[in-house]
Amino acid sequence: MKTFILVGVIVGFLFVFVKRIQSKGDKQMLSEWIKEGAVVVDVRTKSEFAEGHFPGAINIPVDVLPSQLNQIQNKQSKIVVYCRSGARSERAKQILSASGYGSVINAGGLGDMPTP
Repeated sequence: MKTFILVGVIVGFLFVFVKRIQSKGDKQMLSEWIKEGAVVVDVRTKSEFAEGHFPGAINIPVDVLPSQLNQIQNKQSKIVVYCRSGARSERAKQILSASGYGSVINAGGLGDMPTP
């Protein structure tokens, strides 16, 4: 029984450790993409965008994204999408990927964006 508990603790520790490394890597990549000129898309509603947004972001609400893809003309562009929590930006990432945009990252929520 002690062995089982010890293995559980070790697996739990490794999971947390790997997640932290992955998160730091994702944040570093996100910062690099933005510094390199990635297109930053806020997929929240227009009123949410008006309340505050990441500097330089364009607002294309996820509900109208399929009909507004012409706002992102270069399918080879690096694209960063964000919303409030990450759920809508995940949908946006799926829409963009299915439409042929190859480099899309879901940054999560506005609070997850790097400090400009």
